[in-house]
Amino acid sequence: MSDFLIGIGKRLKDIRKKNNLTINDLASKAHVSNGLVSRIENGRTIPSLPVLLELIQSLDIDASYFFEGVEKKSNAKFIFVPKESQQIIEKEVEAEGFKYMHIFSKSLHSLGFEAVLLTLEPNSKRDKVITDAWEFKYILKGKVKYMIDNEEIELQEGDSLYFNGKLPHVPVSISDEDCIMLVLYFYSDKS
Repeated sequence: MSDFLIGIGKRLKDIRKKNNLTINDLASKAHVSNGLVSRIENGRTIPSLPVLLELIQSLDIDASYFFEGVEKKSNAKFIFVPKESQQIIEKEVEAEGFKYMHIFSKSLHSLGFEAVLLTLEPNSKRDKVITDAWEFKYILKGKVKYMIDNEEIELQEGDSLYFNGKLPHVPVSISDEDCIMLVLYFYSDKS
């Protein structure tokens, strides 16, 4: 997976917001689900070519204009991400009390990588989800119960967890305060 592919979701989101469209508006125009648009925008899945072209057409823009703004490969020796450039990630509507902050994403050969800060509020709720990535979680603050497939694991500050995101999973708050975790997604062409 290349930086170019990872940049598709960000470009889609930027143009959608510039056009003052909600995820629901774009999904309806493109005849796809809200969840699919959200997963594409947040780098959790790469759309098929027909779906991508339908989304681009639904934004009322030319495909060449869309691809002009997609991140291209850089030969920089390091990547600095100032706090001000971090963006809140819009997730599916069904996720209440989940705040994702995008920190960084990069492709390294056939491996895509994304770092996110997730704040899980008390009483937050969401159904289990799947991602096309291996996931690493590191608990910075609070307590959480992770449900992965049919198993449950309790985590607290300093604990970490690594699993295949293709298994249905969801974190459940078990604390009276916010739980903050570092989330790393590892995408592979061979996953």
